[in-house]
Amino acid sequence: MQKSYKENKLEDGILSKLSGKSKQIASLIFNDREIITLQNHSNIVSIKRLGYNDHGPVHMKKTALNAMIMFGLLKNKNIKFNLEKEELGNSEDSRISILLASLLHDIGMSIGRDNHEFLSVNLSIPIITRLLKKIYPKNIEKRTVIRSTVIEGIIGHMANRTITSIEAGLVIIADGCDLEKGRARIPSLLSNEAKAGDIHRFSAQTITKLEIDEGKNKPIRINVHMKESAGLFQVEKVLLPKIKFSTIKPFIELYATINNSKKRNYL
Repeated sequence: MQKSYKENKLEDGILSKLSGKSKQIASLIFNDREIITLQNHSNIVSIKRLGYNDHGPVHMKKTALNAMIMFGLLKNKNIKFNLEKEELGNSEDSRISILLASLLHDIGMSIGRDNHEFLSVNLSIPIITRLLKKIYPKNIEKRTVIRSTVIEGIIGHMANRTITSIEAGLVIIADGCDLEKGRARIPSLLSNEAKAGDIHRFSAQTITKLEIDEGKNKPIRINVHMKESAGLFQVEKVLLPKIKFSTIKPFIELYATINNSKKRNYL
């Protein structure tokens, strides 16, 4: 299957932040025909059948890139993830867990929207098992722990069930940070008819850029730029609740900038 320019660019961005085993597993994912098919079919169901925004390969790769940026910022501040703190693995194992969860979290959309996080888990388990066996061929204990951590990240990304690890908490916010107008572009092109949930589409179209950088007082600063105040809906109803739910909330600064002038500080 031919990938879009944006997909290839996101893959290059993700790979540039990886090395060793995490880079190896990312390359396996990007060339796995089952994963590629599931990601693409998720968009067919989400956009063409249901009229939702992007839940396909671009969104999942954007989530993964966001996650890798935040992972690096936390690691630079010597914040340990749960696998390392609990002596179950190291930071590279945590990175792999987050990467897998980010790139698989919405494949359940290939079946439907309702409880899609549970559907994603069901579809992901054999894939996760298969990929981890290639990376950790002789270490069943590590494969088992990482698989559980990946599943927590997938099943928790809707911020409606309790999560306990920093790894899963990072996935939630990385997913919520995909707010920019491009995510709503295809549904807007396909239909101009009013329907329930359009506020998500129209508010997303006002978001021009989302930046993830080192914070002044906390490890991570998220700044959402928008051309109109309608974009505040995305910040206050989509991203902020996910941050408040997440285990990494104490490490986040959140700002919204309207028209390059008015700035709101949320966290």
